[in-house]
Amino acid sequence: MSVPKEWAVIVGATGAFGQVMVERLLAQGLGVVAVARSAPSLAALAAAHPGLVACVADIASDAAIDTIRAALPGPVRMVVHGPGVSAAGGVLTVDTGLMVEAVNIKVGGLLRLVRAVDARLGVNSRLVAIGGHYGFEPTAYAATAGVANAALVNVVRQLSLAYGARGITAHLVAPGPADTERLRRVAGERARLQNTTLEAVLEAMKAESSLGAFTEPGQVAWALEMLLAPEASAMTGSSLMLDVGRRHGLP
Repeated sequence: MSVPKEWAVIVGATGAFGQVMVERLLAQGLGVVAVARSAPSLAALAAAHPGLVACVADIASDAAIDTIRAALPGPVRMVVHGPGVSAAGGVLTVDTGLMVEAVNIKVGGLLRLVRAVDARLGVNSRLVAIGGHYGFEPTAYAATAGVANAALVNVVRQLSLAYGARGITAHLVAPGPADTERLRRVAGERARLQNTTLEAVLEAMKAESSLGAFTEPGQVAWALEMLLAPEASAMTGSSLMLDVGRRHGLP
């Protein structure tokens, strides 16, 4: 098997979204460095995708910078920062430690990832953060996701300014809810607040979007494929809303 000329680094590669991203970017001819905390989950992912480089690292720690840097086999075309955070809990009741942890993982983690790959970036490299619609639409039941994803919007804009002179672009991809275990925890908190059932909340969440649907992982992976195109160099610092019409306000 030949060694790919360019690589993608994906943080959160073993999650529901991350696994689909791995498959789609490999199909694009990129090598993939998959980053996650769980060695067994990474081993299973690597077994399914020969040639994938597994990197066990905790993006919430500065130690991840050197760990990821040492795992890079070649030039980096794209980095994708997509770790999940705890979303359940309203702003009046959320544990403040969880709030700090969420910002550390989302914002601190993105900065650690970028610093790890900096020397391997080139013209038309893409820095991509996976945020979420909660960063644009505050709610009464998902405080940590709202604050952390809103902060990502600002940091991505700052990265676009800092890296523009090198021809490197920065992007935020903001999906709406997907029917995952994490979403069901959020829906469970909402059901408790509303004194209703989980199933009723899930249907109501679908109805909040223009299309009456959840976002699918493949739709987010499609956005990454689009950003690989040379024409995407005209876009940096912006947010791609893949929320099936959940955002109702103006920018």
